Amino acid sequence: MPDNPHALPGQAFALPGQRLIALEGRDAAAFAQAQFMNDVKGLADGHWQWSGWLTPKGRAVALFALLRLSEQRIWLVVPDADADALVEALKRFVFRSKLVLAVREDLVIEGRFGAPERASGAAVGGEADGIVELDFSGADEARTLLIVPAAQAAAADEALAARWALADLRHGLPRLAAAQAEQWTPQQLSLDRLRGYSVKKGCYPGQEIVARTHFLGKAKRGLALFAAAAPVAAGAEVRGESAALGTVAASASDGATHLALAVLPLERAQGAAFIDGQSVQEIPLLDGLAR
Repeated sequence: MPDNPHALPGQAFALPGQRLIALEGRDAAAFAQAQFMNDVKGLADGHWQWSGWLTPKGRAVALFALLRLSEQRIWLVVPDADADALVEALKRFVFRSKLVLAVREDLVIEGRFGAPERASGAAVGGEADGIVELDFSGADEARTLLIVPAAQAAAADEALAARWALADLRHGLPRLAAAQAEQWTPQQLSLDRLRGYSVKKGCYPGQEIVARTHFLGKAKRGLALFAAAAPVAAGAEVRGESAALGTVAASASDGATHLALAVLPLERAQGAAFIDGQSVQEIPLLDGLAR
Protein backbone atom coordinates (compact mmCIF):
# COMPACT_ATOMS: atom_id res chain seq x y z
CA MET A 1 0.00 0.00 0.00
CA PRO A 2 1.46 3.42 -0.88
CA ASP A 3 2.62 5.86 1.78
CA ASN A 4 0.75 8.72 0.10
CA PRO A 5 -1.67 10.03 2.74
CA HIS A 6 -4.10 11.14 0.03
CA ALA A 7 -5.57 7.70 -0.39
CA LEU A 8 -7.79 6.70 -3.24
CA PRO A 9 -11.48 6.68 -2.26
CA GLY A 10 -12.38 3.31 -0.78
CA GLN A 11 -8.82 2.35 0.12
CA ALA A 12 -8.91 0.77 3.58
CA PHE A 13 -5.99 0.74 6.00
CA ALA A 14 -5.31 -0.71 9.44
CA LEU A 15 -5.81 1.42 12.55
CA PRO A 16 -3.06 0.09 14.83
CA GLY A 17 -3.94 -0.32 18.48
CA GLN A 18 -7.71 -0.15 17.95
CA ARG A 19 -9.54 -3.27 19.13
CA LEU A 20 -13.06 -4.59 19.53
CA ILE A 21 -14.62 -5.73 22.80
CA ALA A 22 -17.86 -7.72 22.63
CA LEU A 23 -20.51 -7.95 25.38
CA GLU A 24 -22.84 -10.80 24.52
CA GLY A 25 -25.67 -12.43 26.44
CA ARG A 26 -29.10 -11.74 27.88
CA ASP A 27 -27.85 -8.90 30.11
CA ALA A 28 -25.43 -7.22 27.69
CA ALA A 29 -27.41 -3.99 27.27
CA ALA A 30 -28.33 -3.84 30.97
CA PHE A 31 -24.67 -4.25 31.98
CA ALA A 32 -23.57 -1.54 29.53
CA GLN A 33 -26.32 0.76 30.84
CA ALA A 34 -25.11 0.30 34.42
CA GLN A 35 -21.38 0.70 33.70
CA PHE A 36 -20.92 3.16 30.85
CA MET A 37 -21.52 6.90 30.81
CA ASN A 38 -24.01 7.18 27.95
CA ASP A 39 -27.62 6.03 27.68
CA VAL A 40 -27.53 2.55 26.15
CA LYS A 41 -31.20 1.94 27.01
CA GLY A 42 -32.24 4.87 24.82
CA LEU A 43 -30.04 3.79 21.91
CA ALA A 44 -31.88 1.95 19.15
CA ASP A 45 -30.69 -1.42 17.90
CA GLY A 46 -28.38 -0.99 14.92
CA HIS A 47 -27.07 2.38 16.13
CA TRP A 48 -23.96 3.63 17.91
CA GLN A 49 -22.88 6.42 20.22
CA TRP A 50 -19.77 7.79 21.89
CA SER A 51 -19.34 6.54 25.43
CA GLY A 52 -16.77 5.62 28.03
CA TRP A 53 -16.06 4.03 31.39
CA LEU A 54 -15.33 6.25 34.38
CA THR A 55 -13.77 5.84 37.80
CA PRO A 56 -16.07 6.43 40.79
CA LYS A 57 -14.55 9.93 40.90
CA GLY A 58 -15.77 10.61 37.36
CA ARG A 59 -12.44 10.33 35.53
CA ALA A 60 -12.28 8.65 32.11
CA VAL A 61 -10.67 5.21 32.19
CA ALA A 62 -11.42 4.61 28.51
CA LEU A 63 -13.35 6.26 25.69
CA PHE A 64 -14.93 4.26 22.86
CA ALA A 65 -17.62 3.97 20.23
CA LEU A 66 -20.45 1.78 21.57
CA LEU A 67 -22.52 -0.20 19.07
CA ARG A 68 -25.88 -1.60 20.11
CA LEU A 69 -26.39 -4.38 17.58
CA SER A 70 -29.19 -5.78 19.75
CA GLU A 71 -30.10 -5.97 23.42
CA GLN A 72 -27.89 -9.05 23.66
CA ARG A 73 -24.96 -7.79 21.54
CA ILE A 74 -22.98 -4.68 22.47
CA TRP A 75 -19.65 -3.92 20.81
CA LEU A 76 -17.04 -1.41 21.92
CA VAL A 77 -14.52 0.01 19.44
CA VAL A 78 -11.64 0.91 21.76
CA PRO A 79 -9.05 3.17 20.10
CA ASP A 80 -6.46 3.69 22.84
CA ALA A 81 -7.05 1.84 26.11
CA ASP A 82 -5.60 -1.62 26.76
CA ALA A 83 -8.58 -3.72 25.67
CA ASP A 84 -7.45 -6.87 27.51
CA ALA A 85 -6.99 -4.97 30.78
CA LEU A 86 -10.34 -3.23 30.27
CA VAL A 87 -12.14 -6.55 29.84
CA GLU A 88 -10.57 -7.93 33.01
CA ALA A 89 -11.53 -4.80 34.95
CA LEU A 90 -15.12 -4.94 33.71
CA LYS A 91 -15.44 -8.63 34.58
CA ARG A 92 -15.19 -7.70 38.26
CA PHE A 93 -18.66 -6.14 37.96
CA VAL A 94 -20.47 -8.91 36.08
CA PHE A 95 -21.57 -10.73 39.28
CA ARG A 96 -24.67 -12.79 38.32
CA SER A 97 -25.34 -11.09 34.99
CA LYS A 98 -25.82 -13.39 32.01
CA LEU A 99 -22.99 -11.95 29.99
CA VAL A 100 -19.77 -12.88 28.20
CA LEU A 101 -17.08 -10.21 27.87
CA ALA A 102 -14.21 -10.75 25.44
CA VAL A 103 -11.81 -9.06 23.06
CA ARG A 104 -12.71 -10.19 19.53
CA GLU A 105 -9.38 -11.30 18.12
CA ASP A 106 -11.14 -12.48 14.96
CA LEU A 107 -12.14 -8.92 14.03
CA VAL A 108 -9.92 -5.92 13.24
CA ILE A 109 -10.54 -2.18 13.03
CA GLU A 110 -9.77 -0.29 9.83
CA GLY A 111 -10.30 3.18 8.43
CA ARG A 112 -11.16 4.56 5.02
CA PHE A 113 -11.30 8.16 3.84
CA GLY A 114 -14.55 8.43 1.92
CA ALA A 115 -18.27 8.18 2.57
CA PRO A 116 -19.71 4.96 4.03
CA GLU A 117 -21.52 2.67 1.63
CA ARG A 118 -24.17 1.53 4.14
CA ALA A 119 -23.76 3.47 7.38
CA SER A 120 -25.15 6.97 7.96
CA GLY A 121 -24.79 9.15 11.04
CA ALA A 122 -25.45 6.98 14.09
CA ALA A 123 -26.92 4.12 12.03
CA VAL A 124 -24.55 1.16 11.76
CA GLY A 125 -23.90 -0.36 8.33
CA GLY A 126 -25.00 -4.02 8.44
CA GLU A 127 -23.12 -7.30 8.57
CA ALA A 128 -24.31 -8.96 5.36
CA ASP A 129 -20.73 -9.62 4.22
CA GLY A 130 -19.20 -9.82 7.67
CA ILE A 131 -18.07 -6.17 7.54
CA VAL A 132 -19.59 -3.49 9.78
CA GLU A 133 -19.37 0.21 8.92
CA LEU A 134 -19.53 3.29 11.14
CA ASP A 135 -19.91 6.79 9.75
CA PHE A 136 -17.00 8.84 11.14
CA SER A 137 -17.61 11.76 8.79
CA GLY A 138 -17.17 15.24 10.20
CA ALA A 139 -17.37 18.80 9.03
CA ASP A 140 -14.32 18.68 6.79
CA GLU A 141 -14.35 15.24 5.14
CA ALA A 142 -16.07 11.87 4.94
CA ARG A 143 -14.57 8.96 6.87
CA THR A 144 -15.62 5.36 7.41
CA LEU A 145 -14.56 3.09 10.25
CA LEU A 146 -14.71 -0.60 9.38
CA ILE A 147 -14.94 -3.71 11.54
CA VAL A 148 -13.56 -6.49 9.37
CA PRO A 149 -12.79 -10.22 9.75
CA ALA A 150 -9.10 -10.61 10.54
CA ALA A 151 -8.66 -12.84 7.51
CA GLN A 152 -9.59 -9.86 5.30
CA ALA A 153 -7.41 -7.31 7.11
CA ALA A 154 -5.96 -4.44 5.09
CA ALA A 155 -2.29 -3.56 5.18
CA ALA A 156 -0.91 -0.99 7.58
CA ASP A 157 -0.16 2.53 6.39
CA GLU A 158 1.46 4.77 8.99
CA ALA A 159 0.75 7.98 7.08
CA LEU A 160 -2.94 7.24 6.73
CA ALA A 161 -3.27 6.12 10.35
CA ALA A 162 -1.61 9.37 11.46
CA ARG A 163 -3.96 11.37 9.26
CA TRP A 164 -6.89 9.56 10.89
CA ALA A 165 -5.68 10.45 14.39
CA LEU A 166 -5.28 14.10 13.37
CA ALA A 167 -8.86 14.11 12.09
CA ASP A 168 -10.05 12.74 15.44
CA LEU A 169 -8.35 15.56 17.30
CA ARG A 170 -9.64 18.23 14.92
CA HIS A 171 -13.18 17.14 15.77
CA GLY A 172 -12.55 17.10 19.51
CA LEU A 173 -12.25 13.33 20.00
CA PRO A 174 -9.54 12.88 22.65
CA ARG A 175 -7.11 10.06 21.90
CA LEU A 176 -6.00 9.29 25.44
CA ALA A 177 -2.59 7.72 25.94
CA ALA A 178 -2.24 5.37 28.91
CA ALA A 179 -0.74 8.11 31.08
CA GLN A 180 -3.83 10.27 30.49
CA ALA A 181 -6.32 7.63 31.66
CA GLU A 182 -8.15 8.45 34.91
CA GLN A 183 -7.08 12.11 34.68
CA TRP A 184 -10.08 13.91 33.16
CA THR A 185 -13.82 14.21 33.62
CA PRO A 186 -16.16 14.10 30.59
CA GLN A 187 -16.77 17.85 30.95
CA GLN A 188 -13.04 18.62 31.01
CA LEU A 189 -12.75 16.64 27.76
CA SER A 190 -15.71 18.59 26.28
CA LEU A 191 -17.47 15.32 25.49
CA ASP A 192 -20.79 17.17 25.44
CA ARG A 193 -19.70 18.25 21.93
CA LEU A 194 -19.88 14.57 20.90
CA ARG A 195 -23.01 13.80 22.97
CA GLY A 196 -20.72 11.32 24.70
CA TYR A 197 -22.29 11.10 28.15
CA SER A 198 -25.64 11.30 29.91
CA VAL A 199 -26.63 13.22 33.04
CA LYS A 200 -30.18 11.83 33.14
CA LYS A 201 -30.04 8.07 32.66
CA GLY A 202 -29.39 7.07 36.27
CA CYS A 203 -26.51 5.45 38.10
CA TYR A 204 -23.16 4.48 36.61
CA PRO A 205 -19.62 4.82 37.99
CA GLY A 206 -18.81 8.53 38.30
CA GLN A 207 -22.39 9.61 37.53
CA GLU A 208 -22.76 11.65 40.70
CA ILE A 209 -19.70 13.76 39.87
CA VAL A 210 -20.76 14.22 36.24
CA ALA A 211 -24.34 15.18 37.13
CA ARG A 212 -23.32 17.51 39.93
CA THR A 213 -20.89 19.33 37.67
CA HIS A 214 -23.57 19.65 35.00
CA PHE A 215 -26.52 20.77 37.10
CA LEU A 216 -24.55 23.10 39.35
CA GLY A 217 -22.82 24.71 36.37
CA LYS A 218 -19.36 24.05 37.78
CA ALA A 219 -17.59 22.99 34.58
CA LYS A 220 -14.66 25.37 34.48
CA ARG A 221 -12.36 23.67 31.99
CA GLY A 222 -12.70 22.18 28.52
CA LEU A 223 -10.74 21.31 25.40
CA ALA A 224 -8.80 23.71 23.20
CA LEU A 225 -7.02 22.66 19.99
CA PHE A 226 -3.53 23.88 19.17
CA ALA A 227 -1.32 23.59 16.09
CA ALA A 228 2.42 23.40 16.71
CA ALA A 229 5.56 23.49 14.58
CA ALA A 230 6.94 20.32 16.18
CA PRO A 231 5.46 17.25 17.90
CA VAL A 232 3.85 17.79 21.29
CA ALA A 233 3.64 15.17 24.04
CA ALA A 234 0.49 14.39 26.01
CA GLY A 235 0.94 15.60 29.57
CA ALA A 236 2.93 18.67 28.52
CA GLU A 237 2.11 21.96 30.21
CA VAL A 238 0.41 24.74 28.27
CA ARG A 239 1.58 28.17 29.36
CA GLY A 240 0.48 31.69 28.65
CA GLU A 241 2.79 34.67 28.66
CA SER A 242 3.12 34.67 32.44
CA ALA A 243 1.42 31.60 33.93
CA ALA A 244 0.47 27.96 33.39
CA LEU A 245 -2.88 27.51 31.64
CA GLY A 246 -3.44 23.76 31.49
CA THR A 247 -2.27 20.40 30.23
CA VAL A 248 -2.14 18.57 26.89
CA ALA A 249 -4.54 15.60 27.10
CA ALA A 250 -3.97 14.20 23.59
CA SER A 251 -1.66 14.81 20.67
CA ALA A 252 -1.10 13.55 17.13
CA SER A 253 1.38 14.16 14.32
CA ASP A 254 1.94 13.02 10.75
CA GLY A 255 5.43 14.51 10.44
CA ALA A 256 4.20 17.74 8.90
CA THR A 257 1.14 18.62 11.00
CA HIS A 258 1.28 18.55 14.79
CA LEU A 259 -1.88 18.97 16.88
CA ALA A 260 -2.60 18.98 20.59
CA LEU A 261 -5.87 18.87 22.53
CA ALA A 262 -5.39 20.61 25.86
CA VAL A 263 -7.62 21.01 28.90
CA LEU A 264 -7.76 24.74 29.69
CA PRO A 265 -10.02 27.15 31.60
CA LEU A 266 -13.19 27.92 29.68
CA GLU A 267 -12.81 31.55 30.65
CA ARG A 268 -9.32 32.83 29.99
CA ALA A 269 -7.68 35.89 28.54
CA GLN A 270 -6.69 35.69 24.90
CA GLY A 271 -2.99 35.80 24.25
CA ALA A 272 0.09 33.86 23.25
CA ALA A 273 0.37 30.21 24.25
CA PHE A 274 3.39 27.92 24.53
CA ILE A 275 3.92 24.18 24.90
CA ASP A 276 7.38 22.91 25.82
CA GLY A 277 8.72 26.36 25.05
CA GLN A 278 7.40 26.50 21.49
CA SER A 279 4.76 28.96 20.42
CA VAL A 280 1.48 27.29 19.43
CA GLN A 281 -1.59 28.60 17.66
CA GLU A 282 -5.11 27.90 18.89
CA ILE A 283 -7.43 26.77 16.09
CA PRO A 284 -11.19 26.06 16.13
CA LEU A 285 -12.51 22.58 16.80
CA LEU A 286 -14.56 21.14 13.95
CA ASP A 287 -18.14 19.94 14.37
CA GLY A 288 -19.88 16.97 12.79
CA LEU A 289 -18.62 13.98 14.82
CA ALA A 290 -21.40 14.00 17.42
CA ARG A 291 -23.63 10.91 17.26
